[in-house]
Amino acid sequence: MKKLAPIFVIVAAALWGVDGIILTPALYGLPVTLVVFIESGIVAFILSFIFYKRLPEIKRLTKKEWFAFGGVALFGGAIGTMAITKALFFVNYVNLSIVILIQKLQPVFALALAGIMLKERLPKIFFLWALIAIIGAYFMTFGLSLPNLLTGNKTAIAVALSLIAAISFSSSTVFSKLGLKNISYELGTYIRFLFSTIIMLLLVFSFGDFQSIVNVSSTQWIIFLIIAFTTGGAAIFLYYFGLKNISASVATICELAFPLTAVILDYFVHGTVLSLVQWLGIALMIFSIVKVSQL
Repeated sequence: MKKLAPIFVIVAAALWGVDGIILTPALYGLPVTLVVFIESGIVAFILSFIFYKRLPEIKRLTKKEWFAFGGVALFGGAIGTMAITKALFFVNYVNLSIVILIQKLQPVFALALAGIMLKERLPKIFFLWALIAIIGAYFMTFGLSLPNLLTGNKTAIAVALSLIAAISFSSSTVFSKLGLKNISYELGTYIRFLFSTIIMLLLVFSFGDFQSIVNVSSTQWIIFLIIAFTTGGAAIFLYYFGLKNISASVATICELAFPLTAVILDYFVHGTVLSLVQWLGIALMIFSIVKVSQL
C-alpha cells in the first residue's frame, strides 16, 4: 500500500477539484467563516466517535509537532480554505482562471518550505519535473492565452486571496508532514479537523456569523454532509495516508491533479471545450507527476 502513496494524494487532490467545481458553489451566499466552520465541525464530530480510543497516541507528539498541527489547522483548515472560497465567491464561479493560476504557484512555495523546514533533499532532476508539471498545468488551464483579468472590480482582491491560499496550503502540506512523524495518519486527520473547528468557532463568533446558521437550507445541509464524507474528511484521510509515506515535495506535485479534475468537470458541467494545446498540457502534467512519483 505504501507504494501506492502518491496515488492516494492524487485521488485526494482530484476530490478537491470536485468540491471546487460542483459542491462548494451550492453554498454561495453563506458567510465564508460559517461555511468552513460547518465543514470542519461535521468531520471533527464524526471522527470523535471513531478515533477517541486513539487519543493516548497524542502523548507521542513533541512540542514541535503540536506546533505543526496548529499550523495545519490555522493555514490549511482556516486561512487557506477561507481565502480560496472567498476568491471563488468574488469571481462568482464564472471565471476561475485567475484563481487557478495563482494556485499553480503552490508547489513553488511548498518546495521552498520543505527544503527550509524539513531539510528535504531531492535529486536535481526532481526540480526539472516539478517545473515541467507546473508549466503543463498552466497550458492545461489557459492554452496559449494569457489569463483573463476582466472578472470585475474585485479581481485584485481575488488575486490576493488566491495567493494567500496558495501560500497557506503549501505551509499546510509541510506542517502536516512534520506533524505526522510520530502518530498515525488516522489520528492526524482527526487532530487536523478538531483544531480547525476550534479556530473557526472562534472566528465565527468574532465576526458574528454564527447567527447565519439559520439561513442554511436543507439542500445546503445535505451538501455539507456530502463534503464531509467525500471531498472533506475522506479526502484528507486519503491525503494523510499518502503524505505519511512520501515527501512533502512529491506530495505537492501530485496535488496538481486538482486542476486536471477542474478542467474535465468544467467541460461536463459548463460545456467548456479544450484546445489541442490544453490537452498537451494535461499530458505533460500527468507524465511529470508520474516521473516525480517514481523518484
